[in-house]
Amino acid sequence: MSDLWPSLALDAWQDTYTTLHMWTQVVGKIRLVQTPWINHSWHVPLYLTARGLTTATIPYGSRVFQIDFDFIDHQLQISTSEGQQRIVELAPRSVADFYRAVMQALADLDISIKINTSPNEVTDPIPFEQDEIHKSYDAEYANRFWRVLLQSERVLREFRSHFAGKVSPVHFFWGSFDMAVTRFSGRSAPEHPGGVPHLPDAVAKEAYSQEVSSAGFWPGAGLGYPAFYSYAYPAPDGFGKAPVQPESAFFHEGLGEFVLPLDAVREADDPDRALMAFLQSTYSAAATLANWDQDALKQTWFK
Repeated sequence: MSDLWPSLALDAWQDTYTTLHMWTQVVGKIRLVQTPWINHSWHVPLYLTARGLTTATIPYGSRVFQIDFDFIDHQLQISTSEGQQRIVELAPRSVADFYRAVMQALADLDISIKINTSPNEVTDPIPFEQDEIHKSYDAEYANRFWRVLLQSERVLREFRSHFAGKVSPVHFFWGSFDMAVTRFSGRSAPEHPGGVPHLPDAVAKEAYSQEVSSAGFWPGAGLGYPAFYSYAYPAPDGFGKAPVQPESAFFHEGLGEFVLPLDAVREADDPDRALMAFLQSTYSAAATLANWDQDALKQTWFK
């Protein structure tokens, strides 16, 4: 626990990563179906806590409940406003078994919820109740993952505070399994083409209905290693050639995003400063090339 930025090599926990991705989708979809729609799907993410990830409060009629991943004691805790609680152990178990356990725990609390059990934003999705393939849980790496998210969120929240315009919370999207914060120019954007695997095009089109500069942390599936990212939609001309910091950051042509490997941050003399330089320089590139009103969007009151 003393290692603030632990190693998170993808090949060391790939199976746990995939299983945990599906577990967060089960929990996230419960929040999704019970929460009023908020622009850009801000009603669906999970949030960091001092012990893991949470749905925050979820309405159920006049009742309220909450679901928390605890990556210290390795439990899923379902709590109600009446003081009731049920525990689902986080341990090697299939997605199907986890899904059944969560739904039974909710039923024990007199909470009846139905969700779409087909995973989103993944290729070849297996319905939760049928997924006996993904069943790994390495507690050490689940804890490392949360610790990287925790430190990343701390820097992302500082970065968020420098912006006076419309800006998202720092939140964890269970569909793509990444943590993000998004700044908005205040102008409309061209219609997004959609095409995200197993995600309705209407959701992507609404999410990107305004110009954005978005940054966050991604554990690395498909990339091969965990990394921070930054992109703009729509990407202005010359974006990929803009100079950014630190030196280890680069533009990934395949992704169309700037990338900063986690290891480059971990090994920096000042990890916070390295990450902040990446966030600020990539935002500046997007905002300058797209002619955002940066003076009006800069937070100044706390100087």
